[in-house]
Amino acid sequence: MAEPLFKIINFPGQSYIILEGEKKSSNFYIIREGKVNVKRTNPLPGEKASEVLGPGDFFGVISAMSQYPQVESAISMGDVSLISVSNYRFGELIQKNTPVAMKIIRYFSVKLRQFGDFKQSGQKFIAFKDPTESLEQIFQFGEYYFNEGNPEVATYCFQAYLSHLPTGKSAAKAKKQLEVLDQPLTLPPPQSSSNRSFKQHDMIFCENEPGKELFIVQSGKVKISKINNDGEIVLNIMQPGDIFGEMALIDDKPRSASAIALESVELLVIHKKNFEGMVKTQPQLMSRIITLLSERIWTSYKNISNSMIQDVQGRIADLCLTLAEKSRVKIASRAHFSFGIGIPDILKMLGLSEYRDQNVMMKFITNNQFIQMEGENLVCTDLSLLERLVQTYHKK
Repeated sequence: MAEPLFKIINFPGQSYIILEGEKKSSNFYIIREGKVNVKRTNPLPGEKASEVLGPGDFFGVISAMSQYPQVESAISMGDVSLISVSNYRFGELIQKNTPVAMKIIRYFSVKLRQFGDFKQSGQKFIAFKDPTESLEQIFQFGEYYFNEGNPEVATYCFQAYLSHLPTGKSAAKAKKQLEVLDQPLTLPPPQSSSNRSFKQHDMIFCENEPGKELFIVQSGKVKISKINNDGEIVLNIMQPGDIFGEMALIDDKPRSASAIALESVELLVIHKKNFEGMVKTQPQLMSRIITLLSERIWTSYKNISNSMIQDVQGRIADLCLTLAEKSRVKIASRAHFSFGIGIPDILKMLGLSEYRDQNVMMKFITNNQFIQMEGENLVCTDLSLLERLVQTYHKK
């Protein structure tokens, strides 16, 4: 006899259904009857710390699909009846109830947009409501990369600016910079194939550009970053199997970050016009996208939590623990973990200067003997001690 797609479970009033910080949860819930109060210690900007959900609403998807610790608690406000769905059955749910999948995707997209204008330190990125003003920023991004000695990315930005705003207020300057770079004024013809190749330092798309495509990394690495007043903030490094660019595809808004090839890259591309039609025909892909969005939302909550720590040493420790949790390693006594990145990467992720703030990172390593350098890579020799250190900073 086949296992049912979902289970009906009931809770009396004032029951904790999920608990923030729980480390293992493979099920999420859709409310059939009753009301549930969802609470978050560190809500996203514009999000309520406490929210009442009713029939048709869902909760617990973030941790169930990402397999990261819970970011919220859910308490029944009276007798409730819930549909419990296991993460590994999500593809089947999509086939049988496509609207549920699209509702979750759009809900997550809104959450990510709420976070998108804030960097990890809690300070705002520059954001614009006027599309033209937003596109004007692309020229400034080009200037930043030009001054940083990255001509490939600068070239893309200047060409993209002229493509979107041929008579923009910085058009003459963009043309002059392209002459200095000895590059044409127009972007190369776009690749039409669903399989695309990019060379190291190629910009795949620029922050604030319109976008209608989602990308799946087949080989190579892609850097996802934003520019603010302090420079470039690295948000993520995409590896083979990772998906990016989905937000612009889902909600028709401009790209919230830039994507740059760190090495030779092969990408599979899905266009917006094919996206919703793939929900039923490719449920495993949709399941993967929702898993991705869950991971991004979880990371957003962790970043907000990190920004609330006053001591920069605590922020470094918290980021290190988050990186370990994202790798899904067991947090245990004497558990060894290599972060796979060095001091400059950690500082960039925190919005700090990789040159000016080196001493801050060296102090962290000196004060915590379980944090060491192996070559250029940062390692932790005891994850339980790191977790304990982070808990201490969160209690201050």
